[in-house]
Amino acid sequence: MRLRTLALAAVLPLFASPLAAAEERYVVCDNGLRCVTAPCPSSAIRNLDSGAETRGVSPDIDGLAESDRQRIRETDALYYGRLVLRGHVEDRDQEIAGRRQSLPVLVVTGIEREATADERRHCRAG
Repeated sequence: MRLRTLALAAVLPLFASPLAAAEERYVVCDNGLRCVTAPCPSSAIRNLDSGAETRGVSPDIDGLAESDRQRIRETDALYYGRLVLRGHVEDRDQEIAGRRQSLPVLVVTGIEREATADERRHCRAG
C-alpha cells in the first residue's frame, strides 16, 4: 500500500504540470471591430507571459464568481485593458449562419491584479 502511494505521489506532478502551464496572464482590449451579427470578435488579447497579441478572441468570464464578473464590468477591463486576467485560450465550435466554425475564446479563470500602463499600451486610452 505504501509503495502504491509513493508511486502515485511521483506520477501526479507529471500530469499537473501541463495544466498549470496552460494558465497564463492576459490583458484584453477592444480592437475597434464592429459587427452587424454575432459573434463579433471585437477583442484583442496580449499574453503577458509571451508578449504575443491575438485579435478576434472572445473573452468568456462566465466561470468567474459574480463579484469578479462585476469588477470586470465596472472597470471596463475588457475594453480598456485595466485588469490582468488569468486564463487560457481554447477553440470552441459555434454555429454561424448555419455553418460550424471554430473560434478562439479566452476562458478567464481569475483576476490577478490591475494592469500597468505598459501592459495596456496596445489598448485604447480610457
